[in-house]
Amino acid sequence: MPYEPLNYSTPTPILSWANHELGPNEAQMAKNVASLPFVFKHVALMPDVHLGKGALVGSVIATKDAILPAAVGVDIGCGMSAIKTPFTADQLDGKLKQIRRDIEAAIPVGFNENKDLEKAVTNWQGWREFKDLHPGVQDLEAKAMKQMGSLGGGNHFIEVCLDTEDQVWLMLHSGSRHIGNMLAQYHIQTAKELMKLSQTKLADPDLAYFVQGTAEFQAYWHDLQWAQHYAKFNREVMMARFQRIIETHGAGGKPTKPLLQVNCHHNYAEKEVHYGEAVYVTRKGAVRAQETDYGIIPGSMGAKSFIVKGKGNCASYCSCSHGAGRLMSRNKAKKTYTLDDLIQQTAGIECRKDEGVIDEIPAAYKPIEQVMENQSDLVEVVATLKQIVCVKG
Repeated sequence: MPYEPLNYSTPTPILSWANHELGPNEAQMAKNVASLPFVFKHVALMPDVHLGKGALVGSVIATKDAILPAAVGVDIGCGMSAIKTPFTADQLDGKLKQIRRDIEAAIPVGFNENKDLEKAVTNWQGWREFKDLHPGVQDLEAKAMKQMGSLGGGNHFIEVCLDTEDQVWLMLHSGSRHIGNMLAQYHIQTAKELMKLSQTKLADPDLAYFVQGTAEFQAYWHDLQWAQHYAKFNREVMMARFQRIIETHGAGGKPTKPLLQVNCHHNYAEKEVHYGEAVYVTRKGAVRAQETDYGIIPGSMGAKSFIVKGKGNCASYCSCSHGAGRLMSRNKAKKTYTLDDLIQQTAGIECRKDEGVIDEIPAAYKPIEQVMENQSDLVEVVATLKQIVCVKG
């Protein structure tokens, strides 16, 4: 489905790939962003678009000479990693429960962190720059080190999947953990204070911004890039452990070479060239989909997920959706569904089936097939996956 321009008469047009009308709060959020003076050309909304903080989750915002820290959000560099292994389904037969236990033992989830530091973590180049990060996080280096290689909570997950050829894929979803969250919060607070000082009137305080050329912009951009690198490497550390577990069960511990590797952010900002101009592109719940890019679009726990290749659609700033997108809030899901519903909707998947993950029930998410249909002009599907093991954060 091609995009549709939304009829909102905002200073900057809004193009939407969603097949549903925005609710009143969502529409207001889109209008607020499209009315900012430094937004470039148009705002692009992905098919999984839904309410966020300041800006819609599933929006791509290109800006000239300014950046919106709350649009990037507090989980800087949150994204996905996937590898296609040389294993087939029959090599893991009867081992799924043990695989889940091994993953849970090797990779801390929720608020947990690693007890020991592995060499790959202590050798990471990013620690050299830690002293240059925001003064507010200077006492968090030890914690950041211990959390490197940990999943976090919410909708973060680790999955063993099968494609349509019964090939085994490993997939995980995580970000920059506590350190990224704290960096984001400090800078968002600074941006809000600057807006007050300059008496800048905003439709929403979460649209506080930094102007290029200022010390505050420079400090945020530096910390943002650092947190994005941390998030990417965090996924690499977890994936290496995950891969070793699968090799133990599938090949007696013998190292294997992945057939395809993907590691992509979906909450981040980068400097890119679009329509011949250098702009800051913020993808809030969106994946870069240039012609050379592979991306990962997960469905909910119990639905299909997709490995995709970008089509380089310039109208979307070469972007695509980052998942199915929530249909209902976590609280609403908890009130609407029971443990029996969760058990029924995750039948055949080796995963947690308790009250603590009811908010992640598949029915709380939009149907992923519809989302994929809406972005056929943005990506082509390379592999369709179905999970057989799921570990939730």
